[in-house]
Amino acid sequence: MGETQSAGAVLVTLPDREDADELAEQLVDQGYEPCTVHRDMLAGEDDAEDVDWVIEVRVGPHGGPAVFDEPHLSRLAEDYGGFATAG
Repeated sequence: MGETQSAGAVLVTLPDREDADELAEQLVDQGYEPCTVHRDMLAGEDDAEDVDWVIEVRVGPHGGPAVFDEPHLSRLAEDYGGFATAG
């Protein structure tokens, strides 16, 4: 993914796939898009069980970059034992 594509995106990182899928659905219902879920396996990571799941959120319900909603997304991520960072 190029830097231009991820500008303004927020990456919500959670330890559990089911939680990531559930939160992604909630975010779509709230008007965020796209909310793609993918694995985040660190380079050199041997144990596939210890991967995190990342929800990439690019656009907020207001139509602007999701980064404007980073505090809200961070609170939601914390509810699932995760965190959010600007992409």
